[in-house]
Amino acid sequence: MTVLPDDGLSLAAEFPDATHEQWQRLVEGVLRKAGKEVSGEAAENALSTTLEDGLSTRPLYTARNSAPDAGYPGFAPFVRGGRAEGGATTGWDVRQRLAGTDPARLNEAALADLENGVTSLWLTVGRGGVPVSGLARVLDGVYLDLAPVVLDAGADTAAAARELLRLYEERGVVREDARAVLGADPLGHEARTGEALDFADAIALAHECARDWPGIRALTVDALPYHEAGGSAGEELGLALATAVAYLRALTGAGLSVEEACGQLEFRFAASADQFLTIAKLRAARRLWARVAEACGAPDAGAQRQHVVTSPVMMTRRDPWVNMLRTTVATLAAGVGGADSVTVLPFDHELGLPDAFARRIARNTSTILLEESHLARVIDPAGGSWYVEQLADELAHAAWEFFQEIERAGGLAAALRSGLVGDRLAATWAARAKKLAKRREPITGVSEFPHLAEKPVEREPAPAPPSGGLPRVRRDEAYEALRARSDAHLAATGTRPRIFLAALGPAAAHTARATFASNLFQAGGVEPVHDPVSVDASTAAAAFTASGASMACLVSGDAQYEEQGDAVAGALRAAGADTVFLAGKPGTCADAVDDYVFAGCDAVAVLSSVLDRMGVA
Repeated sequence: MTVLPDDGLSLAAEFPDATHEQWQRLVEGVLRKAGKEVSGEAAENALSTTLEDGLSTRPLYTARNSAPDAGYPGFAPFVRGGRAEGGATTGWDVRQRLAGTDPARLNEAALADLENGVTSLWLTVGRGGVPVSGLARVLDGVYLDLAPVVLDAGADTAAAARELLRLYEERGVVREDARAVLGADPLGHEARTGEALDFADAIALAHECARDWPGIRALTVDALPYHEAGGSAGEELGLALATAVAYLRALTGAGLSVEEACGQLEFRFAASADQFLTIAKLRAARRLWARVAEACGAPDAGAQRQHVVTSPVMMTRRDPWVNMLRTTVATLAAGVGGADSVTVLPFDHELGLPDAFARRIARNTSTILLEESHLARVIDPAGGSWYVEQLADELAHAAWEFFQEIERAGGLAAALRSGLVGDRLAATWAARAKKLAKRREPITGVSEFPHLAEKPVEREPAPAPPSGGLPRVRRDEAYEALRARSDAHLAATGTRPRIFLAALGPAAAHTARATFASNLFQAGGVEPVHDPVSVDASTAAAAFTASGASMACLVSGDAQYEEQGDAVAGALRAAGADTVFLAGKPGTCADAVDDYVFAGCDAVAVLSSVLDRMGVA
């Protein structure tokens, strides 16, 4: 945090300093108007937001919210980045992911990416990707001394790595100029597939790289399997740390020094649209790894190399265009958090193989943030933020606690095989899934503001990713299942399942709840019919019959429900409505309606029930 010189021009010098207690009293007054009688710390707590990992964000952070000294950029504990100059000179490495099995098509995509701003390539090789024998064709025309290559080959890592090293030799790349990550990650592979791999290949590659290829790292500490299984930020960090410590033990046990072993690791994390949590996570990750290096007697080797990928969990299949906004926020967070390399997943990632337009948008996301927003020109832009510093410190403690739990269980391999990891992540995801179902965590375009008439975005199917280990979850999965049922009904009958919105009174009375109900039902693929604009007991039956719906929902204000609700509900039943909902407080018109929809209700359960009652398979 910058300290301004005492030049006699202090800002607001004529005003007394506001105290924390004064602010709390103002908060108490606001809450009192909302019907909450709380005071002091309780008033502040009432405005706090609960996060995963037992953390919470407070409404106000001041110098009282201290965290351990973050040091300087480029120096231990590396919280502020592994390089003293940060990204001010080069920005971050723009790393594009290449997925698919056709070497010629991947080569075309790789060359287009490199010609238009991408600075390194991330290749899926072997199962679910290009065959090892096709690696030379994929990299045909690529200047291997300029463009780093990152492999993701799972059980085929040794063969893919040998082929890449052979290509460096064959094409005359000076060993000191070669830059790559060979991607050996036996524990990550086991987490993905349930298949245990021996560490021997990873150790052999690390020895060779440490001896002969100074710019190549042999191992990847990939936290994405845990993020994609529903893990929290703290769990992702704890599991990454457990992975790295296991590799560090294996490498030093095989003869590498601590410094050499640390130099063989690259860490991979997810960046979500929760920008401050992502920033804090990357800072906490560096602090944690610096602590491990310090404990091993090599504090200067604790500069963590970070590859950050925009979260697959947050990507949606419906209204995928919104993914562009999500990945932009996530990329900004990765850059501010100090990522060394950033991969922006294309907006159509969940639909299949991305097309050229989607790849262009993905790479240009980084380009705009670097070249037009100048995001990397400030070294550690989050430094000095009391909020970010404390959140990172709390997150580091939560991650360290989980890491110690894994160590007590015998290490990560044992924790994976015993089910400890799977059970912990499943519990975390179950809690989050409840928030998603109740729309406490909204998904724009899916659970909020869905567009039923949207034309589907079609893509060529992508190869099936490795499976058999931890599950892969997506935020939209429950709603996607509901929408799929609606799509099937549309294909079979020519219409979507419908519900009639019986709006009572003038627009001013019913618009808010009509909008709420319309969004809610569309999230499950149920088409709301709001025609005419309003009805009463004498017109409701005819309007319902004309709608073609089998269910109805009353939408209006409480006063209109009191005056007309019972009569209109009765008219709808008489016209054949087998279920009548009411948008509002449970208990309203209790004898006349069957169920209620309201803010905070379990939308997934309600919508599943609606489709079941409508006979939508």
